[in-house]
Amino acid sequence: MAATIRLTRIGKKKQPFYRIVVCERASKQNGAFIETIGTYNPLTSPATVVVKKDRYVYWTGVGAILSDGVAKLKIA
Repeated sequence: MAATIRLTRIGKKKQPFYRIVVCERASKQNGAFIETIGTYNPLTSPATVVVKKDRYVYWTGVGAILSDGVAKLKIA
């Protein structure tokens, strides 16, 4: 299984809020996902990132690739 960790937008118009999810590489941006491992809120000052560290370590350990957006968050 080729998995990727990426952001999925769930916020309203002009109020972005994102989930950090694990999904298949071929799935759409807001399509089906395997697991939610955290959230990202860019509107707070400073931006808030909440991640389940144990699940993040597990998924990166089994070969999940980070998207560009998640890599910029500098989780870990």
